[in-house]
Amino acid sequence: MKDKKLELRATASVRRESFSPSDLALWNRAIQETALRFGPYLIAQSVALYSPVRNEVATERIRDHALRAGKKVFYPKLSRGYGLALVRVESVTEFGPGRHGILEPFGDTLLGEQEREELVVFVPGLAFDLRGNRLGRGGGWYDRVLEILGKGPLFVGLAYEFQVVRELPAETWDQRVHTIITERRVVNCRDIPAQ
Repeated sequence: MKDKKLELRATASVRRESFSPSDLALWNRAIQETALRFGPYLIAQSVALYSPVRNEVATERIRDHALRAGKKVFYPKLSRGYGLALVRVESVTEFGPGRHGILEPFGDTLLGEQEREELVVFVPGLAFDLRGNRLGRGGGWYDRVLEILGKGPLFVGLAYEFQVVRELPAETWDQRVHTIITERRVVNCRDIPAQ
């Protein structure tokens, strides 16, 4: 299964890099606009986002809206060792390059138990299937943080339509998303049983 995932990651990365900046900008705007009208996001008190890299779906419109709306906004930050923590940001100026060159929050206010209630976690990926299986970059960081968050939060994959595939290989530790938002549709993955 590891070889299959490596092959899929390579194919998905090349495909995502093959689109023009103007197409990606158009799709990014549509995906974020849909996310901003998504019912669970609108009622959420807390939101977790990510800093996009290598043509991942952008999140800045969601971030800016959430901050203006008074939501608590969290971003991933690599901790010592191999962990990933969700750290609160209160301004767009609270970021700097992290260990792998990805923008991370400067602060150290971690997501608490109270913020997990009605938390919406927007998740990047190279590919998703309709059952909510996700193919990430391969580090397993998101799988670990989603597992720690448990069953309370809503996990939402942000993806371009071409990233949604019929089926992905999944292992027992892989964490599924509940919903996928693309530039064309919103997929409720809980309606499609896992295999």
